[in-house]
Amino acid sequence: MTEPLLSVRDLHTQFDTDDGTVRAVDGVSFDVEAGETVCLVGESGSGKTVACESITKLVPQPPGKITGGEVVFDGEDLTGLSGKALREYRGGRIGHVFQNPQGALDPVYTVGDQLVEAIRLHRDVPKSRARERAVELLDRVGIGDVEERIDDYPHQFSGGMKQRVVVAMALACDPDLLIADEPTTALDVTIQAQVLRLLDELQDERGMAMLFVTHDLGVVAEIADRVVVMYAGKVMETGDVYQIFEDPSHPYTRALLECLPGRGRALETIGGSLPDPTDPPDGCRFHPRCPHAVPKCETGSQPDFEDVGGDHEVSCVLHGDEHRLPDAMLEVADDD
Repeated sequence: MTEPLLSVRDLHTQFDTDDGTVRAVDGVSFDVEAGETVCLVGESGSGKTVACESITKLVPQPPGKITGGEVVFDGEDLTGLSGKALREYRGGRIGHVFQNPQGALDPVYTVGDQLVEAIRLHRDVPKSRARERAVELLDRVGIGDVEERIDDYPHQFSGGMKQRVVVAMALACDPDLLIADEPTTALDVTIQAQVLRLLDELQDERGMAMLFVTHDLGVVAEIADRVVVMYAGKVMETGDVYQIFEDPSHPYTRALLECLPGRGRALETIGGSLPDPTDPPDGCRFHPRCPHAVPKCETGSQPDFEDVGGDHEVSCVLHGDEHRLPDAMLEVADDD
């Protein structure tokens, strides 16, 4: 078997604050194969964004710090790189699309100047050729009247158009992996659909992999090949998109799906709130909110992963040898 394009193993990222140490990413592992789309899902505060920013060391240091783990991209451990060596990957082979396009664009430079700068930072080409490439990119992402609009400033673009510009910048150097951090959150539903369709088309054209961060399970169902469910800095469950939607095996995953409209039942909410990030509970991070928790859930560390079929794994004692096919989970399954 070939090695995955991206392999994150036991990643730890923390922030030192006045209130204590926040372990935002606390032993996270997942893979992204070449050409596939992996979605990181979970509530806000689950550690999805920090996990993605840790891949190319975009976490502000200080107060942030990567304290352990590996991020292996195409055979190279990025955690050991810095300076020019890391820059070859960041923005070169790994592109980023951020949640807020307004924050990703400099208001005092034209979009053309910013695209040209991004291209020349990673490619040894004259400014004229970089500008030609910028025109090509803006045209491909659907910016009309490109020859005129390339010299406009970010404030002259709508939110949807700004996001298209950010996508163009991320694709400037033909990355092998695109990391998209909730790129449609700030957009209305119609524009969201357009941006998602654009990303899908570009992915097919270029054969690139995509790591997509979202809390919107409707988006996950539309674009994902595989899903990684995160909660309070930990991974709760991983599997292909069909396994996650048809046979969710962690109570947290089930709770997320209960909140999804259009499943033929009244919408549910997840009781309680995320734990204090400076003082997470022992045992499973989700147990204080879990309706199926047993005493074993409340002690020790996060449960080991259990294989529940194929590449489907879940971090839950209810699937361990002592609790195989528990009544609590069977009752939930019967209700479905």
